[in-house]
This record gives sequence, structure tokens and C-alpha cells, in this order.
Amino acid sequence: IYFCIFVTQPHYKPLLQPSNHPQPPQRRRNSPENMNLRRPISTIIVILHLLTLTHPLNSLPFHKKTHKINGPIKTLVVLVMENRSFDHMLGWLKKTRPDIDGLTGSEYNHANASDATSPIIHVSDDAVFVDSDPGHSIQAIYEQIFGSSPTQPGSPRPDPVDQAPMSGFVQEANSMGVDGLNRTVMSGFKPELLPSYTELVNEFAVFDRWFASVPASTQPNRLYVHSATSHGASSNVRKDLINGFPQKTFKYDAKRGKLPNYVVVEQRYFDVSLFPANDDHPSHDVAIGQAFVKEVYETLRASPQWDELALLITYDEHGGFYDHVATPLDHVPNPDGLIGPEPYYFGFDRLGVRVPTLLVSPWVEKGTVIHEPNGPTPYSQFEHSSIAATVKKLFNLDSDFLTKRDEWAGTFESYFNIRTTPRDDCPEKLPEITVSLRPRGPNEDMKLTEFQVELIQLASQLNGDHILNTYPNIGKNMTVGEAHQYAHDAVTRFLEAGRAALLAGANESTIVTMRPALSSRSSQR
Repeated sequence: IYFCIFVTQPHYKPLLQPSNHPQPPQRRRNSPENMNLRRPISTIIVILHLLTLTHPLNSLPFHKKTHKINGPIKTLVVLVMENRSFDHMLGWLKKTRPDIDGLTGSEYNHANASDATSPIIHVSDDAVFVDSDPGHSIQAIYEQIFGSSPTQPGSPRPDPVDQAPMSGFVQEANSMGVDGLNRTVMSGFKPELLPSYTELVNEFAVFDRWFASVPASTQPNRLYVHSATSHGASSNVRKDLINGFPQKTFKYDAKRGKLPNYVVVEQRYFDVSLFPANDDHPSHDVAIGQAFVKEVYETLRASPQWDELALLITYDEHGGFYDHVATPLDHVPNPDGLIGPEPYYFGFDRLGVRVPTLLVSPWVEKGTVIHEPNGPTPYSQFEHSSIAATVKKLFNLDSDFLTKRDEWAGTFESYFNIRTTPRDDCPEKLPEITVSLRPRGPNEDMKLTEFQVELIQLASQLNGDHILNTYPNIGKNMTVGEAHQYAHDAVTRFLEAGRAALLAGANESTIVTMRPALSSRSSQR
């Protein structure tokens, strides 16, 4: 198996537009939440994020190794979207699909989670465009789940709580002081507004018990997808990093039947007019995300590899939106013994909120709903580490599990073994996406989200700007348009320097160390 990453560009026209506390547990300096972005971190993780922002349809050229695969699935394609909960995106499908654990309309939160006489906000099906970004930090998520703020090291659940009440979404939204956000976080989309997902759910399989790996934000959860821990970035192999990125498009590789065993599809994270963001992160247009999903599906459906592949679509985390299913609190193993930093010292022993997850393959029975897994332990759940655990089984790998987490996580390979032949009735096309769900086009003058600032900090590891005194504040005053250009220029310089180093005789495992350009020194923001 080798790792390959692609990003598609739109072929469609853009749519309209604590002094008494006990001593905390010992933690390692590089604990997942304590990774200091002021030091250079794994350049491979930089590439995973930034290549997709700037160089369309490229693939990382790791060499393919032959390995005997016994089952029907030879290629697994993974697409991780941004910041939406299951109920927010798919909950209202329950009206026509009662087998799905979605919304009935009776679900609610109190304005004050600890006051049963406080005003109530029920769930609604009027989500269209979310302009504000709900809270999704570790402390915000704690409040959303438990209805109170963490008060002790380790962020344990409040006593006595046997089941997560999922009662603090409105309360936490109220604390942000954004008008209407309390109702926004309780809203969901009508199925007809998400035609790609509605069609895929009805034609293939949906998980209604898939959780984020960590009750935290984007980066830790995206690392769990491939590493079964958010500390996996420290041990990536550097070989072939500067060997260039062939201009082979995702569609071209799929059309020729040359997709590798494991494919990661990434999106555009910066919302600019020419290439609007298609990651579903608020305030981006979910309709453009639906068009992106449609494009990926139709590319795979037309591939000669279709009968041997599966597409898994999930979301990194819930983004602060309500979900009624209680997040698991017990028997979740810490993957590697690492403890998070102060003041919470999180033990990585709870999962995050439920997120939308779909499984697409001609080997999956039409209209399947996947609930809780059958093992490997009585307490196992589907979460992002399930991907690594399933890859190990799908591809008959005899290596050890990555961490204790993927050893524990539920797997989904059995859903490819129900049939003896692939289906021949899978739709070739998904419904057209014709209507924008936001009232305007991209606003390139917007300030960056926390995640986008992190992407710019990662970009600075490529072009050398991380050594500048201005590094701690890099990106904090950039607009979306400026950040998009900065990321593009950083990746371009890095790749050009890598190619030049190879021509000069550098070893292919070498990572080029860049020095800041004069333009960077004079224009840091």
C-alpha cells in the first residue's frame, strides 16, 4: 500500500454566489495538544494540508508494493469533510428512513443546561447557510456534551453522569454572543438540500454510530484518521518527499484504473472567488461541498476500478452543531499513553460527537444502515481509528496495530462480504447541484479561522518563515485571499527547491531547508 493524495478543481461553474487540584498526570513534551507550532513539525503533514490548497490533482509518488489482498476491495478512498454533526447534516433523513437514528423534532436544549425552567430551543430543519462558526474547542465541546465547564484536571465527566446528556449546545452558543447562533446550532438540513448525500445514503450505506476520535477540533481528529492517535505526525517517513509531484490528475488516474490502494481526497480550505472552498466548514457553502462529493463519486463510478473500490466519506468533528446521540464515555483506550497539556490534561479516553459517515461501494447493499460494530471488544465503537483498523484487515496486513485505539475500534470490512458479486445497479450520476445555499459569493476579505491560521503556520515551515521573529503572529491578520496566495507561494517555492536539489544530486530522502524570501520578511502579517 502506498499513500496518495489528490484534490479536484471544479469543472463546474462556481455556484451563485487551579491551586487545590491534585498534581496532574505526567505528560510528554510533545503531547498532541501541546505540539508547539513555533518549532518545525513534520513536513509531510504540511504537504497533506497545503498541497491540496495550491497544486490541483497531484499525487505523492510513494512506490507501490505488491501485497496479496484476498477480499473484493483493492482500493479505499477516504474523504474527510469539515465541522458538521450527524443530526445537522443527516438527522432529518429519519422522516423517510426510520431505520436511521436521526431526529424526530422533539429533541431540545435548555438555554441554561442546569435550569429546567429556562427557555427551550428545539431542533429545526431550516439550516441553509451558517455564517458564524460555532464553538468546537475542547472546552466548548465539554460544555456542549455535559452542560457545564470542565473544573478538574483530566476533564473527567461531571459526577454523577453515566451517560452524556448532550445538553449544553444552546448554552455554549449563547456564551459566544452571536445573535441567532443558539438556534443555528440546533438546526439541520432538509434532505433535498443535500442531494448528493441523500442519494448516497439511499443507494449505499450510512453509519449512525460513527464518532469523532477526540472531543476537540480539526487537527487532532484528522491525525486520528490515518494514525489512530493525534501524535502520529512525529514519526512520518520522509523518503521521496522532494521527488516531485507528477501532474497526474485524480480523474486521469481513476480513468486509467491506476488509483493506489489507499487514496485520500482533500478539499479547498480557503474560500476565494476563483476556487471557492468546498470543505463544508462554516461559513462555506454546503452546496459547493455537495458538488465536490458528486464529482468525486462520479469520477470513481466511471473508473474501471469501480468494482474493486470503496469510498468512505466522514467529517473530522461536529463543529459545535447539536447531535442527540450520547457520546461514549467509558472504556475508550488512550492510544499511546500521552496526556494533553494544561489546564485540561485530557486523557484521550473519551470520543467526540457523532459525525456523518457514508460507505459507498458496489459491494455494499442498497439502503444499509450500520449501527454499532460487532467487536473487537464489547465497548468498541466506530470512530476515525476504524479506518486504520479496517485497512489492516482489508489488505491483509500482518503488521501490528498502530496504537491501542485502532486495536479497539470497530471495523467495517464485513459489509463488503455480504454479496458474492458487485452490484450492477449503482447510479452513474448523482443529482445536479444547481442552487447555492448562501446569499453571496466568497468573501476574500474575511479574517482567517483558527484552522486556516494553522495552515498558514504550516506553510511557513515550507518557505522558511518559521524562523522569523514575526512567526508567532503569522496569519493572524491575514485575509482569506492573502492566505490563499501565501500558501500557494510557499508550496511552489518548496517544490521548486526540492526539484533543484534533486538535480544537484541531493538524496531523495532529504528535506530542503528554506530560508525566508525578502518579500516574506517585508510582508509578514
